Formats: sequence, structure tokens, C-alpha cells
Amino acid sequence: MKFLHHILGLGLLLAVMVKCGNSPDSPALTGTTSQSGTAALEALEEIDSLMWKQPDSALTVMLKFAASPEADSLAEFEGHYCQMLISELLYKNYYEQSNREELLKAVDYFDSIVAADGYKTDSRRDAPRASAKNVQNIVFLDAQAHYIKGVGYYENGDVVNACAEYLRTLEVMEEHFEERELVEHKAQFLSYTYNRLMELFSTQFMMDPAIECGEKSLMFCKIEPTSPIGISNILYQLGKQYAMMHETDKARQYYEQALENIPNTDNQVFRDIVSSKALNDYDSGAAAESALDELFFALKCSDTEKERLHRYMTIGSIFFYEGNYDSALFYLEPVFEDNEAGLQSIAASFLRIIYDSIGNREQSDAYMRFLTNHKKPDGENEALVSKLEAMFKNYQNQKQEKEAEEAREESIRKTIVIIVPIAIVVAITIILLAKLKSKKLLKKQQEEADKVIGEAEQKHENELRRLQAEAEQQLTDTEQKHQQKIEEILKGHEEELKLQKDQSEQEIAQTRKRHEDELETERLAYQKEQETLLQNLQQREAQVNALEKVLKQQREEAAKQREAFLNEKICQRILKLLHGKHITTRDTYSQHGLGLKEEDFKQLKDAVERYYRGFDNALLSRYPGLRHTDLALCHLYLIGLGESDIAALRSRTYSGVRKHGENLQEKLGLDESVTKYVMRVAEGLIGHPERVLSEVALDETQGYSQKSSQKNSQIIVDLIKERPEITTTEMAEIIGVSRRSIVNITNRLQEECVIRRVGPDKGGHWEVIE
Repeated sequence: MKFLHHILGLGLLLAVMVKCGNSPDSPALTGTTSQSGTAALEALEEIDSLMWKQPDSALTVMLKFAASPEADSLAEFEGHYCQMLISELLYKNYYEQSNREELLKAVDYFDSIVAADGYKTDSRRDAPRASAKNVQNIVFLDAQAHYIKGVGYYENGDVVNACAEYLRTLEVMEEHFEERELVEHKAQFLSYTYNRLMELFSTQFMMDPAIECGEKSLMFCKIEPTSPIGISNILYQLGKQYAMMHETDKARQYYEQALENIPNTDNQVFRDIVSSKALNDYDSGAAAESALDELFFALKCSDTEKERLHRYMTIGSIFFYEGNYDSALFYLEPVFEDNEAGLQSIAASFLRIIYDSIGNREQSDAYMRFLTNHKKPDGENEALVSKLEAMFKNYQNQKQEKEAEEAREESIRKTIVIIVPIAIVVAITIILLAKLKSKKLLKKQQEEADKVIGEAEQKHENELRRLQAEAEQQLTDTEQKHQQKIEEILKGHEEELKLQKDQSEQEIAQTRKRHEDELETERLAYQKEQETLLQNLQQREAQVNALEKVLKQQREEAAKQREAFLNEKICQRILKLLHGKHITTRDTYSQHGLGLKEEDFKQLKDAVERYYRGFDNALLSRYPGLRHTDLALCHLYLIGLGESDIAALRSRTYSGVRKHGENLQEKLGLDESVTKYVMRVAEGLIGHPERVLSEVALDETQGYSQKSSQKNSQIIVDLIKERPEITTTEMAEIIGVSRRSIVNITNRLQEECVIRRVGPDKGGHWEVIE
């Protein structure tokens, strides 16, 4: 399944990542944006909105967006926005984060905008949205980018950096949004973030920080539920933390609340809660039979192999504590054998004690070696927990300091609200008293000032009249000189325009005649090419008709060959063994008693060689390292059997056969299933007319085109040697093809460094490179 996720993730990137690349000349947030950029931004915001409700549908829309004209050239902002959405869609659809490098660039980009307060204004001239909305969106995008960056660290096992990114996500949200604004998608987002932190701390057995984050996640999930079972799931996770701390009463309270809030019982979360509650009740002293009844009910309803193994682990642990080692072994050993459930170390610790108790030292030592090899050094675990505790403590301290600072600022604001009105009243009173006292003094000073101003105005008015007269005289002289200059220039322009008009009419006539000649040459060459192509097409149609008859005959032979192979005695025996048997992926290999013997596989191999001679050699030629068991699996695929049927016939588990098929697919380097591949190999051994038909047609077309192109290329080189100044139009007339064909050939010859052009199109010449 991980292999399939990886392939799908690569497919998504091929379809979307290239489209969402940033253009080096694209405008940034503070520049202008085109109409296509506006349309792209609207499309991305619609995908973002849909992602919160239906991530799978959002992924489908993103793929459609990649094929749209809007995605061909994205501005810098839209490009980074697109990469962030791709990463989050991969995560929410259970694919690996394949665009890690592009995501890190997007995180830095949004950080730079927020750090420079660039999000507070939107100076794009064509921006269709209000600034207030962009402020909210950019900060929220920055927080989302840090969150998904942390997810990538966590997927790669880097717990410390993952924790740092989650805490940075919370800091961005709490710094830029007030509590009343944390609703709808923002509340959902914070619930997701705190939930991730709870999971991270829980895996390191840091229950106190995990509980604190879980309570925060629950608070925001109640504001805006993340899913119908979101609240129940968080309550269940909180119960698990208290169970790990052996506070069984507190754990039971959360388990019961989780069951009360869950809307339906047909899901794995409900079964997880029932199983954990049963185990918690057993730890509290309840009878083992009661707990096992609940666990067997959850086991019966399990719908995945991973869930089934988790139920096995819980049931096996109860049997272990009850001293029923035979039953415990039955449930614990399958858990240890599967390395994808993540329970091997826990199962190994139980199995070591059981085998040590029953005196099987060899098995006990084997499990001890496994635990020793997979146990992290105590110092490493302590250092990791210490780092995480320090990071979380630092985040809490910064948050408390910020809250204290906000409280101080609020206190100062309240104080200012009280003091400022009083100060204003006192100031007004002082001003009024001062005005009354100085009123008489001001009147006297005003009279003296009026006298001085009157004298100054009279003097200024006389000076102004003198300067105005001088300016009018200078303006008159300047206008006369300017008018005379304009008349001289206009006269010169008229003479120049008359001369240019006569010359232009002659050049236009010559150019029109040259264009008409070129068009006529082009038309005749095109007509000649069309006649040649039509003749070739008629010849190829006749060949295709003949090959189609061969194709029909070979298909009939392939069907008869297939039918004869399936009627072989060994094939009929295998199909009869499976007839009427309803074999599922959960069945054990011995349940149906259908196991084939070595003689049966030999007979099947001989039958394959009789009807598909060289089948095994064809596979070995692609991968010489194939084993006998790999070829036997291909023989069973050739009959058309499924993996569950093959598991019963080979006395293997379904997961083992599936893993064998995936390994074989990887060895052969296939992008398709092994079943389809072996069928195609078998058909190829008895003839593959479709390929013959396509190859013949392709060879003819390519041969004609290549010979014609090579011949014309040599003629062009010879013409250039004889006359370097020759034009492409003259070449087309001499050879008898279109000028467009000549241009294509000369461009190719220049790329291959056979010829080069010296000087412009008009007046230059060609040179042959020796």
C-alpha cells in the first residue's frame, strides 16, 4: 500500500507540481497581477475551501486545475499557495509528502511577508479582494505552511523539528488573531494542531503536555467540529493518556464521554474506545471474561489487517496477565510476525517472558535479541524528552509573558481613559483664564500690527506692478522668437515628408511584388507536397488493410492457444479445486486444504512450456535473478488466479502472497500488475500483430520523412557553397518545397553546427562550417 501511495504521489506531482512552479518574472505580492493570476487565485481559494470538507474531492479539482489555462503561468504568490495546497492534499489523502523542497520555499515566502508586515496591506492594483481578507488569509496560510512542514518532519521521524513547527503554528495564530476570531476553519485548524502535539507527546510518554494539548484540541473542536466523530476521538485520546498514567477512574470517565458523543457505532474509533475501556476495566479489577467479551466483539467487526492485529495484541496481553500462555501465544505471535502494525516490540516483550516461563530458552533468547536490537539507548530517549519538554515549556512561558504584557497594556489603556478627560478639563480651564487676562493686551498689539501690515502691503503692491510689467515684455519677446522658430521647423518638415513619401511608395510597390512572388512559390510547393503525401497515404492504407487481416487471424490463434492451455489437465485440476470455494483475504492458508504439491507445479511448468514456449526465458531475460518460486507464481497468474486463491493453493498467507507479488513487480520494474504483464508476455510469444502493424506504419512514415529531409539538407549545403548570399525563398524555388520547410531545415542545420548565418536576414550571407 505504501508503494501504491508513492506512485500516486508522483503522479500527482507530474500533473500539478510543474504547473504550480513559480515564474521568475512573475510579480510578487507587492507588484501587479494579471487577469489570469486573479482567476488562478480564485481557483486555488475554491480548492482550499473544499479541502476542509472533502479532501478527496479537492484533490480531484486540483488535478483539473493543473490542466486549465490558469495554471500555465502563476504569479509568485499563487505558485507558493499552490505548493502548500498540494502538500496538504497529499497528507489528507494519505499520500507521502513528495514536494518537500517546494513546500519549504513556500514557508519561507509566507514567513517573509508576515515578518515584514506585508500582509497588512494589499498594494496590487488589480487585486479583487479587500485588504482585510488578505490580512487574514496570508497569516492563516503561513500558519498552515508551518503545520504541514511539521507533518513532513514527523513522517520522516524528526520529532524535535516537528514539535518546533507545530508550536510555531500556534504562535503565528495566537499572535495575529484574537480569541473571538478563532472560529470555523481556524478553530478546526487549531484543533488539528493541538491534536498532533498530543499524539507526538503521547508517543514519548509525556502525558502531562499531551493532556494539556488534548484539552485545547477538545475546546476548539467543540467550537467547530473537525468531523462527526472528532470530539469522541479527542476524548478517547485523553482517556488513553490517563490510562498510561494508571489513573483508571479518570480514563474511564473520558471513555464513557467518548461513547456518549459518538454519533454511530459502525467505525473503528468506536471499536477502539470499546477495546480500551475493556482493558481499562480489567486493569481496575473487573473480570477477564467480561473484558474479553468486549474485545472479541471488536475483533469480529475489524475491517482491516492492522486493526485485527491491534485487537490480537490487547486480547493476548489479557491472556498473558491471566497466565493462559497457550492462548496468549496464539494471539501474540501473529502480531510479532507483522512488521507494519508497529507492535513488534510490545509483543516481543510478552513472548520473551512466556517462552522463558515454559522453558524454551532458545525462543526466549531470540526475542531478547530482538528487543535489544530495537531498543533505543536510555540516554537518547531522555535527551529527546528533555528537548521536547524544554520547547513546550519555552512556548508556555512566552505565551504567559505575552498574556501578562497584554494585561499591562489593557491596564494602561484603562488608566489613560480615566486620566485624559480630567487633564483635558484642567487644560481648557487654564486656557480660558489666560485668554481673559490677555484680551486687552492682544487688542493693543493688533492695532500696531495692522498699521505695519498696511505699510508693507503698499510697498509690496508697487514692487509687484514693476515686476509684472517687466515679465509681460519678456513674454512678448519670447513668443515672437518662438513663433519664428516654429515656422522654420514646419517648413523643413514639409520638405522632408514630401521626399520620404516618394521613396516609401516605391519601396511598398517593390515589397508587394516580392511578397506576391513568395506566396505563389509557397502555394506551388505546398501543392506538390500534398500530392506526394496523398500518394504515400494510399500506399500505406493498402498495407494496413493487409496487416489487419493478419491481425484478425493471429487474434483467433491466440484465443485458441489460450483455450487449449486452460483445458490442460493440470489447469483443469487447479480450477476445479477452486470451484465453489469462497476464499477471502482473512482466511488462513490451511482452512480450505487446497495446497498444491511440487509435482503439480512441475506439471504446470511443463504445460506453460508446451503452449507458451520460451515463457520462462522471456522473464529471465528481463531479470536473470528470478527464483523458482517467482516463476511458479507467474505460472499461476497466467491461469488468471487472484492472490487469495494463490495463497490457498501455495499454503501461504494472503499478505505473504501479496508481498511476494509486490516484490516481483518491483524486480521486473513494472508500472502494471504482474498478472497483466505475464499475459502480455504470453501473447507476445505467439505473435503480437498490433505491435507489428504500428511499427511497420511508423517505420514507413519515418523512413520517408528522414530520407526526404536528408536529401534536401545536402542540396541546401551545396547551394550555400555555390552562392552564400542565396535566400530561403530562392532555395524553395530550386528544390520545389515550401519556404517553411526550408526554414525548418536551415534551423536544424544551424543547431547541428553544419551552417551558420552571418549578418541580418536582408544583406547577410550563409557560411558552411568545415
